[in-house]
Amino acid sequence: MTTVLAPVGEAPGSAHPRPARGGRRRPSRARWWVVLGFLSPFVIGFGVFVLYPVIATLYYSLTDFQAGSYRPVQFVGLRNYRALFSQSDTFWVAVRNTLWMVVVMVPLRTAWAMLTAWVIIRVKRGRAVYRTLFFLPSMVPVVAAALSFIVLLNPVGPLNRLLGWVGVDGPGWFSDPAWSKPSLVLMALWASGNVMVIFSAAMLDVPRELYEAAELDGAGALQKFRSVTLPAISPVIFFALLTGMIYTFQYFTEAFVASSSANATSSSNDLIGYPANSLLFYSTELYRQGFSYFKTGYASAMAWLLFLVIFAATVVFIRASRRFVHHAGGGR
Repeated sequence: MTTVLAPVGEAPGSAHPRPARGGRRRPSRARWWVVLGFLSPFVIGFGVFVLYPVIATLYYSLTDFQAGSYRPVQFVGLRNYRALFSQSDTFWVAVRNTLWMVVVMVPLRTAWAMLTAWVIIRVKRGRAVYRTLFFLPSMVPVVAAALSFIVLLNPVGPLNRLLGWVGVDGPGWFSDPAWSKPSLVLMALWASGNVMVIFSAAMLDVPRELYEAAELDGAGALQKFRSVTLPAISPVIFFALLTGMIYTFQYFTEAFVASSSANATSSSNDLIGYPANSLLFYSTELYRQGFSYFKTGYASAMAWLLFLVIFAATVVFIRASRRFVHHAGGGR
């Protein structure tokens, strides 16, 4: 009589043979419901607060929709986009001011953060203290920082009083159209500690052997910075310039608070861009059209145009970076 041995874990004569090797079990539907349950907060939040607003603004940009109006919404095609370039003078003022900030503030802020990082890493004692002092301003809330600078740079404020003691007549700062944007640049330099920390880490990561080789060739401190440090930290420079450009194209909070607080005697619509529209940027003009004049379709067209400009500028900048960004191992 032949005895059949059952596999381990199964009774002899079992009616359910073991599945062949390589076979896969179907995933249980209960597991998918568990996965969807855990993902549901993100999925719902993304759909409600990101996906729906994006689709809605694209639709509104092609209509004459006005928030708060009960009249029927009419499809107008590209009329809002054409109106941006033909019917609005303030639109071009906002574009010029925004481009000025991108061209001037972003490189200056990056260069200042890089310079402070270079100085701090050369300090022998108290390096952590100085790094903390330079980083603390970046932790101050933007609105609080803007209000503090408005008080500090008031025409009769502390800074102009100090300048008066040495015989210098201080400018009007936020009250002077010629000095309003430079005042915002000063505030950006003051709060550049977050970028400075990134530059410090990148500079400390540069191989010491490169500096020793440069010293053997007779290079000084500035030559080593130009020939060794800058190529080694070029990816960080690229990151700082790119993120700064994207942020500055959407520059809003500092300008809105500064223009609204510098002259509190005017009407709410006149405050945006004060003085003389020198602080009127693309995002503040978008806010005024959408939430002060309730031109929702027009403001939606402005938002989509801003998205396209930022996307195109990012693509161009990434492609151009291949010429000056040096990666580890000599790649570009």
